[in-house]
Formats: sequence, structure tokens, C-alpha cells
Amino acid sequence: MRKALLPAIVIIIASLLLIRLFYLQIIDDSFKLKSENNAIKIKYDYPERGYVYDRYGKLLIANQPSYDIMVVPKDVKEDEMNIKEFCSLLDISETFFHEKMKKARKYSPMLPSVFLPQLNKLEYAAFQEKIRKFNGFYIQKRSLRDYQVDYGANVFGFITQVNENIVKKNPYYVGGDLIGRQGIEESYETFLRGQKGVKYILKDKFNREIGSYKEGKYDTISKQGEDITLTIDGELQKYGEQLMVNKWGGIVAIEPKTGEILALVSAPNFNPALLVGRKRSKNYTLLHNDSVAKPLYDRGLLAEYPPGSPFKILTALVALQEGVIDENTTFFCHHGFSYARGRFMKCHCHGGAMQLHNGIYESCNTYFGNVYIRTINKYNNHSYGVDVWSKHVKSFGLGDFMGYDLPIGKRGKIPTSKTYKKIYPGWNWDGKTIVSNAIGQGEVLMTPIQLANLMATVANRGYYYTPHIVKKIKGEVLDKKFRTRHVTTIDRKYFEPVISGMFDVYNKGTAFGLGVEGIDICGKTGTAENYLKVNGKRVKLQDHSIFVAFAPKDNPKIAIAVFVENGYWGKRWAGPITTLMIEKYLRRKITRVDFEKRMLEGSLKDQYAKLYPRKHQDSLALLNERVKDSMEGLNKKQDSIKGVKPKNESKKDTLKKK
Repeated sequence: MRKALLPAIVIIIASLLLIRLFYLQIIDDSFKLKSENNAIKIKYDYPERGYVYDRYGKLLIANQPSYDIMVVPKDVKEDEMNIKEFCSLLDISETFFHEKMKKARKYSPMLPSVFLPQLNKLEYAAFQEKIRKFNGFYIQKRSLRDYQVDYGANVFGFITQVNENIVKKNPYYVGGDLIGRQGIEESYETFLRGQKGVKYILKDKFNREIGSYKEGKYDTISKQGEDITLTIDGELQKYGEQLMVNKWGGIVAIEPKTGEILALVSAPNFNPALLVGRKRSKNYTLLHNDSVAKPLYDRGLLAEYPPGSPFKILTALVALQEGVIDENTTFFCHHGFSYARGRFMKCHCHGGAMQLHNGIYESCNTYFGNVYIRTINKYNNHSYGVDVWSKHVKSFGLGDFMGYDLPIGKRGKIPTSKTYKKIYPGWNWDGKTIVSNAIGQGEVLMTPIQLANLMATVANRGYYYTPHIVKKIKGEVLDKKFRTRHVTTIDRKYFEPVISGMFDVYNKGTAFGLGVEGIDICGKTGTAENYLKVNGKRVKLQDHSIFVAFAPKDNPKIAIAVFVENGYWGKRWAGPITTLMIEKYLRRKITRVDFEKRMLEGSLKDQYAKLYPRKHQDSLALLNERVKDSMEGLNKKQDSIKGVKPKNESKKDTLKKK
């Protein structure tokens, strides 16, 4: 029996191998597609990317035809072709030609790769007339983005060619394919890109196409990308970017009841059309190399700032929840208070007896400093007290990534006992030691979107939905995580007295005079200290201007955070911008034209110029001029292109023009 077992196993294994080989070679010949590169030519049919609309159905991003020149290196006879004529036709140098050919051969001598991407209609027409002269080159039609608006670049992102790493990781992509980067183009790439079609063409020994391989058995049809509707209000987004011209910072507006992002402004910004076409790479390099203004840096999502006085709202809510104060708890302010030997926290309120209500609308540092110390020192173990406070604060979505549907973000920072054990090793620290947290300084950091979400949570009296920027995708259901309510650790009853104080910020407090008749706005001014290390020394710069608000007071429809770098105090820049954004969204018109004129014409360029040496100022000015020139030239070129009706204009294009 044992003697027969081994031969039996060998026979069975050999039989299985023969069956598998028979299947692969006779029945399933799909692997020939990979092995017969000499006889089979692969052609891709690239679909249009999905269109993008704002929350009201306004078209933001469409497509325009583009043409890539592809090359199959083994078919190019460089010694026989007129390279000089070829380069002249495409306005490239001979050096560039040889570099691209070298790169193409390295990728694959037999497989096609992109030689020159993104020709417009005029360039395509000129080359098409003489393409017969240049063996090994052919034209691959694609579509590029056609921006219908000149705002929202940080929201949209852009598309670019895949690199080798992407091709290795994702089998869908091949060299020369386009992929979304940053913004919604990256987050929703799989929806927007659609599905490219593939055709396998059989060639004879003379390299002539003789028909479809296996009668098209393996061919696939392209599928257009899905259309996407954003939560963004296009008009509000544009207005926010206009208000932030010549200012640095961010504006984030959210609909409290849904978590939908109404506006996501980062300043300075740029025209999204700059990152389309053959000059995309050059323009991107210009923007990327601007290390001063950082136009590619999305301050609304990435910039971590001390939140300043708006954080006092959380200080009050946690203290109420912990029972260390009530609405009538009183502290006396003498334009500040001494909380330790040689330590004095200044205050700019009117002074006198301070309770929760006037403490909020006068933004009294003395009141909130004492409240915070009570909260931390409630527990004999101060480490435990800090962790209790931290847990409450983090329940508002702070100190961690928020989970929104954009590819970038920062955690912010909410300290815990571990933070202070590292900072003060072996020291018996308590609430007085870290009292700066009470007023949004200290170790606390937040991004503008976190500040806006904080306001949405207060507006909802204790809950929020994860902020998101896509409202709907045709044929898809909104991700469950954007429909899930997150409840804070603060009881609903404690929000009302805090909101009452925020309402009077506009009526008789630090934002008096910023209101709009007929709109009940609840807000909080903020002024955050700003430091920069220069030659190893900590230098104080002009304070940041911050404002947070929601409106109306009852049944709120918008929550907003505005952050203006080096903008002095909250009421000076961020406050008026907040008021204008709220009125614009709720009424679609502006009555506070005094604010509008001052904000649109106002500039902080002189303030920013102080931050950098003269050489950086000169380079920034030069860069802005080059970007402006590039944008004007690109817009003129696009205008000329749009004047030519494409032969295969899609139904969507026709409807759009009507």
C-alpha cells in the first residue's frame, strides 16, 4: 500500500498540472494579451470625468477635449524621421525630444507611453495634418477639466499624471493615465474617473492593424465618471475668497443640522485653471515654491492655531457639567487677576463682578481663568482633573482627525496629563500652572474647520455630524458616517445660558456694532497671541484675529469660523467678515455695505511684509506677477478654444451651453 501511495501522488499532481496547462493554453488564452505585445496593440478609451455641481445645481467643473501624443519607441526610426520638423511643429527643443524618447524606452520599447500630454484643439489640428510622417507616434484623446468658476481651487484639487509608484500599487492605472490629487478630485477619484475602455487590436508582420483580437472578446466599453453634487454654496465660496484677498487665513462655514460644509476658504488662493493644460507643471512649481504666502497650503484644514477666546465657550460648558460653577457664580475682575507669585493674567473687560453671562459677552479672562482652575483642582489628583477636562473637550471632535471627506487635515491639540508630565517632570503642577488653556492659549491648538464644527455643536445644543463636502453622488448613498450623530459629554441644559451670553456678544459685548438688523447672531470674538522663532529667539508678532458665530439663534442654519492671520483683534477683521458671510448666506444680499467696502478694499500685505526679509518680499512679488501672467495667458487661450465647437460635442456640453 505504501509503495503505491507515492506513485499515486505523483500521477495526481502531474495530471492536475497538465489540466491547468491545457486550460491556460487552449481554453483560456487571455494571457496571450500580455505575452504577444508584438502582435497585439492595446488602445484605451478614456471616459469623461464626472461633472461637479454646487449644492444648488450650479455647474462648477466640466470637461474639455485634450489630446496626448503617444509613442511606441520600437516603431520610431529616429535616423529616418525629420526631428527638427517634429520639434518645430510641437514647439519643443530637440534636447527635450531625446530626453522624452529615452524615458519612453526605459518604460517599455514596445508599450505606448505619453510623449507630450494635453495638446489643445489648435495644437492637435496642426499635428494631425502631418502625423503620417512620424511613425511610432499616435494621438490619444482625453478630457481635461474645464473650470466654470475661478474660485474653489483648494476644494477641487487637480488632476495630474500617475507616477511609477501609483502604477505599481494600483493595476487600474498605466503610464500616462491621469489621477485626482488633493481636494475632491483625490477623495472621490474612483467615482469621478469612471472606467476606461480597452480595445485589443491585432497587427500583422508589417505592423499594420488588421482588426480586433478574437473579434473583440476581451474589449471593454468605457464608462463615464459619476456626477457629484457638493455641499458647497458656490456664491458663498466666491464671496468668502473675495473678502480674504490680501489677507491670510481661513473661513469655514457649516450647516449645523447636517454637517454639510457651505464654504471652505483658504487664503491666499489661486485660479484652479492654472493647473490645467501643458503649463500645469510649470504653474504648480511656481505655486509650490512660494514658501511665503503658501497658496497651496489649505489653511482651513491644515493650519493649527491657538483658538483664543472662542475656547472660553468650552471652558464654561465643562465647568457647568462638572458642577464647579453655576450661572450665578461670581468672580471679581480688576483688569486681570494674580494666579501665582509673579504671575498676572491681564484682562481687557470693564472689570467688576463677573458671572457667566457678562463673562462671555465681555470675554473676561479673570472669570474664565478662575473657572478653569476650579475645574482642574476639583480633583485632588490634578492629573485626573486634566484628563476629565480633556475628555469633555475631545467629545466636540477636537484633538483628532475629524473624518471628513477631504484627503488632508491636522489633529489640532488638546493636552492631557501625559502632556504635562513631559513638560513638568517631577513638578507638583495644578490648574494655576496651566491656566492659559482657559482662554485658548497654552497648549491648545485648533484648525479653522474644528472651530467651525465647535460652533455647529453649540448651535445644535450638544451634538454634531461629521463635516463633509459631498452632498450626493448619482446612484450612491451618502456614507453612513456622515449621517451619524455625535453627542458630546455636556448635558443639553448647559448650552442655553452659554448661548444667551453669545447672543449678547453682538448686542452689548465685544462685537457690539457688528450685527445685522433682523438676524439673531450668536458669536464670540477672539484674539490669539502669535509668536515666531527668529534666530532661535521667540518673537511676538501681531495677534491673530478670530471670530466664531452661528445664526439664527433659534433653528440655526449656518455656523462659521473666520481666522485672519496677524489681523490684530477679533472685531477688526474676522468679525466683519463673519457678519458679511452670514448675511450673504441667509439673505443672498448685503445690507452692511460699510463692512463690505472696508473688507474688500482692506489689506494686510504690509503686516505680512514685516515677517520676511526683503529678498523674500521681492521673490513673492515676482512670483505673484508670474502667476498672474500665466493665468491671464491661460484664460485667453481657453477663451479662444471655447470659440471652436468640437466635432464630437457631447450632449451635456450642448445642454450646458443652452
